[in-house]
Amino acid sequence: MFKFFLGWMDSWSESADIQTVPHPRHTKDIQIQWLRILPFILLHVACLAVFWVGVSWFAVLFMLFFYGLRMFAITAFFHRYLSHKTFQTSRLVQFVFILIGTMSAQRGPLWWAAHHRYHHRFTDTEQDPHSSTHGFWYSHVGWFLNQQNFSTRKAVIKDWLKYPELIWLDRFSLPVVLVTAVGIYILGEWLAVTSPLLGTTGPQLLIWGFVISTVLLIHATLCINSLAHLYGSRDFDTPDYSRNNLLLSIITLGEGWHNNHHYYAGSARQGFYWWQIDMTYYLLKIMSWLGVVWGLKPIPERVYGASLTTASKLKIGLHKVEPGENS
Repeated sequence: MFKFFLGWMDSWSESADIQTVPHPRHTKDIQIQWLRILPFILLHVACLAVFWVGVSWFAVLFMLFFYGLRMFAITAFFHRYLSHKTFQTSRLVQFVFILIGTMSAQRGPLWWAAHHRYHHRFTDTEQDPHSSTHGFWYSHVGWFLNQQNFSTRKAVIKDWLKYPELIWLDRFSLPVVLVTAVGIYILGEWLAVTSPLLGTTGPQLLIWGFVISTVLLIHATLCINSLAHLYGSRDFDTPDYSRNNLLLSIITLGEGWHNNHHYYAGSARQGFYWWQIDMTYYLLKIMSWLGVVWGLKPIPERVYGASLTTASKLKIGLHKVEPGENS
């Protein structure tokens, strides 16, 4: 039991690391590690406490705010920065936003980036950690509940191992999440005393502002692995099942333009066209005007020349497109 508890608190405490073993030819592992994922299960069960704590307008607004803040940290810094290096920033800003992303309970930032890099290397093949060919539920949640995907694949994120603060966040991501939850509870208790007109309490703010917000955040992010490979349009002929989905783009601040991203992942912008809403890119652009980030990588002109024709899009909408199928 102590070993499992240590594994919860320090994700690098494992005696063997997965990157020392050749990548398996088949990544579908249905042996769910129930004891290890107990915090994940309890987080979902805790949502039922909403019937006990009630609701207030402040708790709902705080939930939406904390959802949006952490979603931006995930999409901009875990994804576009750590995984793809599509812009640059200072070490301080890097730490602050990656810390905020770590509060999302999506495991460590280096773990997140490493698995995403594997996803791009082997998209929708047997070696993709969350290949859509394994079915919806496996690509959505099953892939990170098993043993072989628990460790951080350090071999593919060597460029970030020079930052001890990022290693610390990756190792102790669960304690960061727990401290976040306690902090929100304390805030709610303080507001109950100092600002009673807000109508909130510690338990209420904890459930709405942390538990419900975090569960929604986790599943919105996971929808890009699952639903964005099943439903939507294809503007580019990629050797995978990636699709563009407006609804997913709205709830993930721009990540739903997944087919665009899989065609060209090197841009800070994923909504390639003006009508493709990409809130993460808009916020990064504002931050670049302020000098907080810089070097946002643009979309090459050649990308637009590769866009599928309207007739091709109509054809794709009539049948399931096989990876790499020409229109």
